[in-house]
Amino acid sequence: MPSYTRLQKAVLVLNASYEPINVCAARRALVLVLKGIAAAEEHGTSAVHSSRRTVRVPSVIRLLEYRRIPHQTRALSRKNIMMRDRYMCQYCLKTLPAGELTLDHVIPRSRAGESAWENLVACCHQCNNRKGSRTPEEAGMKLLRQPKPFSLHTSRQLMRMLGKSDEQWRKYLFY
Repeated sequence: MPSYTRLQKAVLVLNASYEPINVCAARRALVLVLKGIAAAEEHGTSAVHSSRRTVRVPSVIRLLEYRRIPHQTRALSRKNIMMRDRYMCQYCLKTLPAGELTLDHVIPRSRAGESAWENLVACCHQCNNRKGSRTPEEAGMKLLRQPKPFSLHTSRQLMRMLGKSDEQWRKYLFY
């Protein structure tokens, strides 16, 4: 696996109390561990190498000092919408890579639809073209679920979903 791919792998972040609080890229996790801000609790099978050192890529890290986590909000971004919708077209229910999905404004921008959590959904190109500048009802299409802002519940669900592919996460996610 190329080192770029290894450094993009998802890593579970735990608070000092072992409470799951986030998911970050392996690159960020390595920086936190090397700076002494976090400790690796579990390691994956890959490693990164420098001229003097080899470091195993963590799968789970724990912050060494407790951080109070305020009400979690996430920036409105394409990536966060895709994650919230689990990379699934909200009309035809196909799960696709991010590059094969678009963002759809449920109420089209041409009708004053806002770019907001409550109006954006992941959508495949085919469904987006079929819907066009119409509402789902006008296009004879049905949304899987009404879009909502990213919440703590959404965040926990995502961690569990990502954790299904990494056995080492399970004991921290309370399955």
